[in-house]
This record gives sequence, structure tokens and C-alpha cells, in this order.
Amino acid sequence: MRPEPVILAFLAACGSATPRGTGPLADVSEAHGELAGEDRFVPSYGKPELEQAVASERAAVAAAEAALAKLAESGTSDEIRVATADLAVRRRFVTALEACKDDGRWCPPRLDEPAWAYDPDADTAAAPPIDAPLRFDPAGWRTIANELHGRACACRTIACVDSVTVAIDVLEARPAPDVDGDETAAQAVTRARECLFRLRGRAVRARAARVDE
Repeated sequence: MRPEPVILAFLAACGSATPRGTGPLADVSEAHGELAGEDRFVPSYGKPELEQAVASERAAVAAAEAALAKLAESGTSDEIRVATADLAVRRRFVTALEACKDDGRWCPPRLDEPAWAYDPDADTAAAPPIDAPLRFDPAGWRTIANELHGRACACRTIACVDSVTVAIDVLEARPAPDVDGDETAAQAVTRARECLFRLRGRAVRARAARVDE
């Protein structure tokens, strides 16, 4: 199967837009003053770990680009569609790492890619496979919300983005009324959704009411 023009155009664009950056971790200069109102998450990892992750993810992007180029020659339309979407998500993940390294924004809570296998369409009654106990008292819900934040921001594939989105919807409907207003958990869930929006390539709207840390 010969590659269609639109696939070739996409591949050319991918090859020329790999993110770059060399700024310090969590140092925000005056040049980024327009970001002053953005809610920032301070991660537990340091600059060496972040730089290593950036290098590793750049290599993963290059490998994904090469794999997509091969699929454009002989892959099915579904294979090309999924590989294209996965590459876009991984490139946006690298963009978030670069923004974290350059000026301390968009920092994911974790740099690893945690195992995640959840197909909500296969069994709508199945609970999302999170590590945290499914306890919906205030402390339990905060633990769940923090894990969802970490998993959402660590997605590198479109399947992960889609399924974590569903998992958040499923679990967010479970807490009892007395924990619905917990600001710490609500902030973690909001950050998780913001990561998923960015990984989809959608702009994140400014918060109507910011929760102070």
C-alpha cells in the first residue's frame, strides 16, 4: 500500500517539530511573567531525573516517528491512525517535560509510565485498576485523586488518555457528599483533567476559581 499524501505531509511535520529546551527546573524568570496566574505543581523529582526523562522521551519520539514511517508504507489505516494519535500524545508529553524543565510549569507528578490496562467498553461494571484502595472517606478520596493526577499526566498513548478520562468520570461519581467539597482532592482531579486536555492537544481554560495550595 502506497502512503497517501496526507500521511506523508504529517510525517514531514513530525520530523521538524521535536521540542527543544535547556532551562533550569522550577526557575521562573521575568520573561514568563504571563504565567504568574497559572497553578503550578512542584514535583518531588529533581533536575537530573527530569533531564534524563527528556532525553529518554525524545528517543521514544524518534522511534515512534520511524515506526509510523514504516506503517505509512505497509500498515493498515487503523494501525496508522492509532500510531499517529500515539505519536501526537507522546510529543505533547515531551512538550510538558520541556515546559517543566524550562520554567517550572506543566510538571507531571511522576516521570515513569505506570502500567495501565483498562477497557471501560469491555465491562462497564469493572472498577478502574488503580493502586489506591477504593475508599471514599476524605483521606481515601484524596489518595485516589492524587493517583489519578499522576496517571493522567503520565499518559503516552491515546488509549491511556481516553481510558484515564473515563476512569476519572467513574471514580469522581463515587465519593459520598461529605467529601465532595474537599479542595485538596478537587484540585488533584482538576490537574488530572488539565493534563488530559493538554495531551489531547486542547487548550486548558483558565480556572474560574483558583484553589490556593
